[in-house]
Amino acid sequence: MRKTTMSKIAALILISGAAGAGYLFLTSDGSDKARASIVAPQIPIVSGTAQKKDVPLFVRGIGTVQAYNAVTVKSRVDGEIVKISFSEGHDVKAGDPLFQIDPRPFQAALDAASATLKRNEAQLTGAALDLERYSKLLNTGYQSRQTFDQQQATVEALKASIAADKAAIETARLNLTYADIRAPIAGRTGQRLVDIGNLVQAGQPTSLVTITQIKPIFVNFTVPQDYAEAIRHNQQAAALSVLAYASDDKTLLAEGKLSLIDNQIDVATGTIRLKASFANADERLWPGEFVNVRLVLSMRVGVVTVPQRAVMQGASGYYAYVIRPDGTVTRRSVDIVGMQDGIAIVARGVDDKEKVVVDGQYRLSDGARIKSEDAKPIAEPPATAAKDG
Repeated sequence: MRKTTMSKIAALILISGAAGAGYLFLTSDGSDKARASIVAPQIPIVSGTAQKKDVPLFVRGIGTVQAYNAVTVKSRVDGEIVKISFSEGHDVKAGDPLFQIDPRPFQAALDAASATLKRNEAQLTGAALDLERYSKLLNTGYQSRQTFDQQQATVEALKASIAADKAAIETARLNLTYADIRAPIAGRTGQRLVDIGNLVQAGQPTSLVTITQIKPIFVNFTVPQDYAEAIRHNQQAAALSVLAYASDDKTLLAEGKLSLIDNQIDVATGTIRLKASFANADERLWPGEFVNVRLVLSMRVGVVTVPQRAVMQGASGYYAYVIRPDGTVTRRSVDIVGMQDGIAIVARGVDDKEKVVVDGQYRLSDGARIKSEDAKPIAEPPATAAKDG
């Protein structure tokens, strides 16, 4: 009986050991298989590509569009406006008729001056003949010296009167010309400030209309004095390009050339005034408009660029995540030359054609696996011919 009990106990121990070994085997094997099946999750990011390109170096400023020429048309004579020959807001050429002042008073003055001239010329002819006769009789004693001298004075006085009459005729003709008011320059007319029937006077500061020349056109702007030497140096080699942008600083309006560097620096603001000229064939620049100006100081040739959002700043400086061919990322320190227009210029750390992370860096660590989506391309800045000076 006791042997039977011992046998049962031994059998139970063997069965328990076998079961425990089997459990440990199954548990260990399942854990290893589970671990083998677990893969690090992919982190979604937006990627971009490093590109080697020519990047212009900008000097930024704020400017005001100024008409190439601007004229305020006024009357030079007094009179009533009887005709208007232009439309507001339309282009006119130099010499085109604008206003007509009643010409009749000026024509009458011209006719009167012409008649006076003819009368004095006739009187001079008779006086000259008398003087010639007096001169023949002077030596014979039939004519006195006093009478001869008086006649000679009469002839000289009539000559002076004729000269005055000719001047009066020229004045009358000039006033008649002034009554026909014409455009002094080619340009765009503004609002008409007087109507037909109005009486205008030369002595009053009454403007009739303004004409502005907008093709070509100027932009006045200022930049910090720190750039003055570089601007003057590069301008000596070739006229620098100037880009005019709208108030959003994104819409390019026109591209022109630097035409003036002011002869002094404003001591109150520490800036230097510049002027650029634009052809403005499409009339996108308008007098009085405020614009954002970018002066292309030089061109960085063949530099590596990445999207500006790809560059992060840490405790030890700038860095970026570069995407490896196996779909993982590595963190690299980068040297940045400059940032503008959504791109960063890289001097060291990223090579041409390498993929970089543009968005989603905050979830990454060195060696992390990523799921990439391409970023939208950055708009290219306008090409210019400027080179490093």
